[in-house]
Amino acid sequence: MDQGDAAEAPSYDLIELLFFAYRDFVADPDRILAEYGFGRAHHRVLHFVDRHPGLTIAELLDILRITKQSLNRVLKELIEQGYIAQRTGTSDRRHRLLTCTPDGRALAQRLAGVQGERVRRALAEAGPALRDPASRFLLAMIEPEERPAVSRLIAGGGPDSKVKP
Repeated sequence: MDQGDAAEAPSYDLIELLFFAYRDFVADPDRILAEYGFGRAHHRVLHFVDRHPGLTIAELLDILRITKQSLNRVLKELIEQGYIAQRTGTSDRRHRLLTCTPDGRALAQRLAGVQGERVRRALAEAGPALRDPASRFLLAMIEPEERPAVSRLIAGGGPDSKVKP
């Protein structure tokens, strides 16, 4: 028996459920973002800057794993439209520290609100006891060497913790 025969078939049901869950999870904020002429990259930047004020551009690049060129385009739009502010670092003047403006925070909170409501509805339907197993499953989907950094980031480890997911 060759290795191909011994391999387990892909879990198409879970793969497709993840696809459809993600599709609907991002659809709610996509509708809001369209009102501003923004896309998913803007959402991700707003989310992490709102959750971790003072994040450096380097830290944000590590979190998002996008090119500097992609981040610069999105960040420029968010800064020019008054949703993100940047200031020079105090200990290292080469760093640019990012924070949400009041408008940026309001938009980030609005986006998180619709996604939070979807998660609350799903947990209410599936049963709140599934919250911990669902968290463990999603964490297990992340590369093993990245899990500690992601866990620290989610737990509130801000920019001072030098989290590098």
